[in-house]
Amino acid sequence: MALSSGARSFFGEVASWAAAALILGLGAAHYDTLRAELSGMLGVASTPTTTQEEARADPQEPAPRGGTEQLRAAADGHYYAEAEINGRSVDVMVDTGASMVALTYEDAERAGLRLRPSDFTGRVNTANGVASVAPVTLDRITIGRVTVRDVRAAVCERGRLNKTLLGMSFLSRLDRVDISQGRLTLVE
Repeated sequence: MALSSGARSFFGEVASWAAAALILGLGAAHYDTLRAELSGMLGVASTPTTTQEEARADPQEPAPRGGTEQLRAAADGHYYAEAEINGRSVDVMVDTGASMVALTYEDAERAGLRLRPSDFTGRVNTANGVASVAPVTLDRITIGRVTVRDVRAAVCERGRLNKTLLGMSFLSRLDRVDISQGRLTLVE
């Protein structure tokens, strides 16, 4: 049975709309991946769009038992968390390449640390060159159900660090740190 030209036109239009909807749906589902790939190909820095709540493990999954916390990788591949440092909320990036926790000057103030210029007695080599730091010991750092007390850290001079780094002086005190399938698991 042959279709009339009007029916062929109608089905052709339906197929076009279905293809467009499929392409838009796939683009929306894989937006972060596509953006990161295109940014890399164009040599443009990609900023993460994953909020810190989204970066936590899927809320539909059963919550890990006490002393365990999971973080999901952001679009840029890094792991971000909202930590409590000395009881105050601070956004951090987990950095296994940092030998210790490194706080921005502003986050140190938020965490209740009051520093004087004479406190900046340490020198560190960073990706941006040599910087002066103030060695400190933090009472506690908490991420979800994971808490570590008496953590060695360094406060960077004002303007020398953009994001507080959760380095090895915190991570090495945990029983286990595991990265698998885009998830970072911290076990106290």
